[in-house]
Amino acid sequence: MTQALGLDFGTTNTVIAVAANDSDTQSIRFTSAAGEADSMRTALSFMKDPQLGARALKVEAGHAAIRQFIDNPGECRFLQSIKTFAASPLFQGTLVHARRFQFEDLMEVFLKRLESYAGEGWPGKARRIVVGRPVHFAGASPKPELAMQRYHSALTRLGFEEIHYVYEPVAAAFYFARTLKRDATVLVADFGGGTTDYSLIRFETRNGQLSAIPVGTSGVGIAGDQFDARIIDHLVAPDIGKGSQFKSFDKILDVPSNYYASFSRWNQLSVFKTSKEFADLQQLVRQSLEPEKLELFVDLVEHDEGYPLYQAVSAAKIALSAADEAEFNFAPLGPAGQKRVKRADFERWIGEDLARIEEALEDVLSKTGTRPEAVDKVFLTGGTSFVPAVRRIFTDRFSAERIETGGEMVSIAHGLALIGERDDIDRWTVQD
Repeated sequence: MTQALGLDFGTTNTVIAVAANDSDTQSIRFTSAAGEADSMRTALSFMKDPQLGARALKVEAGHAAIRQFIDNPGECRFLQSIKTFAASPLFQGTLVHARRFQFEDLMEVFLKRLESYAGEGWPGKARRIVVGRPVHFAGASPKPELAMQRYHSALTRLGFEEIHYVYEPVAAAFYFARTLKRDATVLVADFGGGTTDYSLIRFETRNGQLSAIPVGTSGVGIAGDQFDARIIDHLVAPDIGKGSQFKSFDKILDVPSNYYASFSRWNQLSVFKTSKEFADLQQLVRQSLEPEKLELFVDLVEHDEGYPLYQAVSAAKIALSAADEAEFNFAPLGPAGQKRVKRADFERWIGEDLARIEEALEDVLSKTGTRPEAVDKVFLTGGTSFVPAVRRIFTDRFSAERIETGGEMVSIAHGLALIGERDDIDRWTVQD
């Protein structure tokens, strides 16, 4: 009987794994209108459906949500990367077709859709769920205790008898430990969409049984989404009014920069669209000294261009991992949406972020008294680990032969499922 289910509720993607014993795990597969997959984009779409009733909504998740959004422009409400709101006390819900959804409502709806997509493959007898959480949540002044309350509220509604929380890099370490041939001190660096997390663990084999001794953790609320924001801030924001001015009575004032902080977080545009800030921006167009730029800003938000913007930014970022220059193409911006980007410029834009990622690495080493030469293996996981400037942080500090990658999409979920089979699971649980 399947006992444990591992949930990696990620900023960008979500993976769920099941464990039948202490060594055998597999990803749950999902079948939706968009096809079959063993991971799901952490996204939701909502549409009114008269056939379901006046207040009923047709809800899709993951890749099916993206398809519904693209196929029904203007009619579909699309929410992506909902995990970024988990620890924010400022997020008090969002209106979706006149209905208010709190964070826990969104998480519950998303997971129920995944359960539906899994069909008979969903482990109905699983009573224990082990959920990953970042060491530090993303966002300004995040409240981890609030995030855990919201997580617990949503997961309790799904009927699990046992709910455990484990740091995400600790789970990844368990997954990677299966490849170890000898006792080792392992550093896992997990680069998600919203956070960078480190876990230092000592793995030892005694009497044929692998044991793990947690040494320390650290993290910072910066990762791939922040890098995306830097690209948007430099390549898109100036063309939609950042740095421009408006006239208020007899004064010339700068357009508030907070509008562009919201825009740079492309995954938050659907929430920004229903905010007072966006209403204020619309009123500001008439007073702007460059109204055509703010009009373009308003058009991008009203036409839900957040996902196409994500695709354009992601394509450029991936290309810069392999080449010194790349094309940035974002058609909704018009002629200004075609630009060449140099890797050197990109690395300059993310310089402060790289420094904070390196500071978090130094933190876990220093507070545990671990010298770099005492680390036997370094496992890098997550798409951001392919960014050359990120990889240099580790190659400069650790010898190249000690650095390994792999399992970027599944390591956390499968590690969580493995932890769920341990008798000492409480030892690995995070209490918040």
